[in-house]
Amino acid sequence: MARHLDPIDGPTACHLDPIDGPMACHLDPINGPMARPTQAAAAAIVNFVSDSVMQIFRETGAYLTGHFRLTSGLHSNEYLQCALVLQHPAVAERFGRELGAQLPACDVVASPAVGGLIIGHEVARAMARPGASPRFIFMERDNGKMTLRRGFSVQPGERAVVIEDVVTTGGSTREVIEVLRQAGVQVVAAGSVIDRSGGTVDLGVPRVALATLTVVTHAPEDCPLCRQGIPVVKPGSRPTAAG
Repeated sequence: MARHLDPIDGPTACHLDPIDGPMACHLDPINGPMARPTQAAAAAIVNFVSDSVMQIFRETGAYLTGHFRLTSGLHSNEYLQCALVLQHPAVAERFGRELGAQLPACDVVASPAVGGLIIGHEVARAMARPGASPRFIFMERDNGKMTLRRGFSVQPGERAVVIEDVVTTGGSTREVIEVLRQAGVQVVAAGSVIDRSGGTVDLGVPRVALATLTVVTHAPEDCPLCRQGIPVVKPGSRPTAAG
């Protein structure tokens, strides 16, 4: 079994009520108690459920309710817009520090563009130690395929951590991991501010998150909000998946 990244105690999922909003979670992962760890598939998954993290999303207007078409093509009545949180440097620095404290030492932090850029850079900065400061790189899509551009490079044998703002299906993170592995890099962990999968996504490496949510989604043909005639909105920065 893969090793646990358990800095203190670990978490359970936080369920979002479509009518009443987020239920009470747990306290700050740095300053307060947390719930117990969960396990999934081949890799140990440790996700911190923090009411203070969710409170920041609410206060900055980043926790949205309505009728949304997600990147996957599924519909949901709630959406977390990390960009609205990470536009505040002090918050981005805090989240980067909290994630970095839970991750193993590495040579490089890599993120998919564009969502992972700010938090990935902050994690790399937080993990810096005298004589051992990881550099930060990001990957972009070229003709639909994730790739290293802008002169970024990695070396065989380097250790890497992959950072994203939100994990839903884990698709972008998996693509980055695959590019790194093909280059001979050892991917030792992954992390995100939010795990929107309820802790179910398996990336094949240990991963951490500052908050874990179980978000109700619907196929378009089964969406109760569509049946109510509520207009659907496409948030985020990526195109919606076909179908």
